[in-house]
Amino acid sequence: MKKQFLEAGKIVGTHGLKGEVRIEPWCDSPEFLARFKRVYDKDGKEIRVRSARPHKNITIALFEGVGSIEQADLLRGRIIYINRDDVRLPDGVYFVQDLIGLRAEDADSGEFYGTISEVISTGANDVYRITKDGKDHLIPKIPDVVSAVDIDGGKVLINTKIISGLFDDED
Repeated sequence: MKKQFLEAGKIVGTHGLKGEVRIEPWCDSPEFLARFKRVYDKDGKEIRVRSARPHKNITIALFEGVGSIEQADLLRGRIIYINRDDVRLPDGVYFVQDLIGLRAEDADSGEFYGTISEVISTGANDVYRITKDGKDHLIPKIPDVVSAVDIDGGKVLINTKIISGLFDDED
């Protein structure tokens, strides 16, 4: 089941004296996180964003109701969330949290290879870590190898004919 609220980052400190917080983004980028006019706490309570901007590898934000460094410092360590309804993803792009736990199956035979346990961003393309019985396999998320992603169906289909040895055990 898809989570309505997705982890987007962690408040790691304060910025300045007027209540701004520094957020380590766990999403695509500081720019992506800075676009939101509202974020949420762990209970789904809305937090209005008065202003936000990217700064190097973090997002600096000022929340409604926070006007001093002391108030901002009380937020340190908190996880912030975004509502999936506030984001429109392009075709073929998925939330990492929706991919974790999907079954990896052979596109032709339906053989079960394991579940996605991690998505690694390499810059060129993502790599899926697929785990089964304590063994990991790294699969490039390229169209020739990952032929389909079915979030609602709970699986990804892998074409093993393109790159030989993807799931061969070296024992």
